[in-house]
Amino acid sequence: MKQFAVIGLGSFGRKVAVTLAEKGAEVMAIDKDLNKVENIKDKVVSAVTLDSTSVDELKSVGITDIDTVVVALGEQQEAAILTTVLLKNLGVGEVIARAMNDLYAQILKMVGADKVILIEEQMAEQLAKALVAPQIIENIPLASGHSLVEIKPRREFIGKKLKDLNFRSRYGINVVAIQKKVEEINDEGETVIRIKVNDLPGPDDKLSEDETLLVVGSEEEIEKLVKEG
Repeated sequence: MKQFAVIGLGSFGRKVAVTLAEKGAEVMAIDKDLNKVENIKDKVVSAVTLDSTSVDELKSVGITDIDTVVVALGEQQEAAILTTVLLKNLGVGEVIARAMNDLYAQILKMVGADKVILIEEQMAEQLAKALVAPQIIENIPLASGHSLVEIKPRREFIGKKLKDLNFRSRYGINVVAIQKKVEEINDEGETVIRIKVNDLPGPDDKLSEDETLLVVGSEEEIEKLVKEG
């Protein structure tokens, strides 16, 4: 199971941490405010009070064993920058930092953040879902309570026919299209990428590694599709 840490438990950081935990991830929640830590401790695997600008305190909680750390310190720009630097110096594999503006985002990238996000609180849940299920490329909610989702096929699906995978009976989802990026030469002699769409996939169509699936299903069904196996 992939391990996450969320540093900064304001509204955004708390939402990311709780949503990750609800999706089954192992989450360490961190803040220097004891009250914020106390309020989340029952919702995550561990909750720790510490100053993330202290390398010794970061080391003390085993931060180097964490796969992905989300730095959600909001307007505490100096603390976010220093925390990002320390995390990368300690060898944390992936550091995702939230920025409040474009200049702040540029600085975070310069000091080593692997990804910088400029999003508001309502986007926190989507970020957490993307971290837990990176196979999902695009998710469009439908009025029916279902979603239209573009996903990368799991490795064990490659080379198999749709009829043998039984998406409808096994997962309760419908495959509505198969997409593939192909290189073409345009009229100017330039190489361009075009998306080739098979919008009437048949039971004998085989999946290849460079294709993506467009599927319709409920959130639970789609989660089962991308996680099972």
